[in-house]
Amino acid sequence: MSIYQHFRQEEKEFIDQVLNWIDYVDKNYAGKLTDFLDPREQYIVQSIIGKERSCRVQFFGGAKQSERCRAFLHPDYYEPAEEDFQITLFEIIYPEKFVTLTHPEILGSLMSLGLSRGKYGDILIKNKQIQFFSASEVADYIRTNYMTVGKTKIQLQVKPMSESIVTDELMTEHSVTVSSLRLDTVLSQAGRMSRQKVQTLIGQGLVKVNWTTVDSPSFPLKEGDLISARGIGRIRLITVGDKTKRDKWKITLGKMK
Repeated sequence: MSIYQHFRQEEKEFIDQVLNWIDYVDKNYAGKLTDFLDPREQYIVQSIIGKERSCRVQFFGGAKQSERCRAFLHPDYYEPAEEDFQITLFEIIYPEKFVTLTHPEILGSLMSLGLSRGKYGDILIKNKQIQFFSASEVADYIRTNYMTVGKTKIQLQVKPMSESIVTDELMTEHSVTVSSLRLDTVLSQAGRMSRQKVQTLIGQGLVKVNWTTVDSPSFPLKEGDLISARGIGRIRLITVGDKTKRDKWKITLGKMK
């Protein structure tokens, strides 16, 4: 049975990359550090390595609650330390009394530096305090070139990992009924947007389910799925209940702020 059968077709390129990482560790008896991976990519790495290989993997993103993490693949006799993950924590200093900076604005300005998304970990925002994790190999470049978020001038301070802020992810829940559990139907209800507009977003590759881009409006959702869409935000399908007398699904959605 091919290993690719366990995953989606569009993930083949990443799977090949994981296999190359494993081959490197096995042949060189040395560790292999990756860029920051989203949770879906972490799941793929863990699934492929499993428990039977001489190659093992650990994930770390700078804090225990990190969503985006670097993977460190290593021989089974090696015990990784925090330093192996080569992560730098930056805090953004800005005129917070006069300006409010959002997650999309910060990510957009970071991406404008010309580095890949994989060089950045989580962006943390709490009570106007803003931090982000980066790969240490590009930390000097970021410190030299990252001076503005939009029109707002900023400064950067390097912080120890122990001072990373713990964000309180707020979620508002509401119960609705939908005609089906199709992606476009549920997202239309969650975002209060027409299905046609939602289908356009999906067609443009701007919608992810469980951190994986989905290009089919009819993609069937399941309880616990996390949906992210440009312009709508992050939505979790918390529960799927029974059908109503009118043959509609009762569902509970959570919208993250």
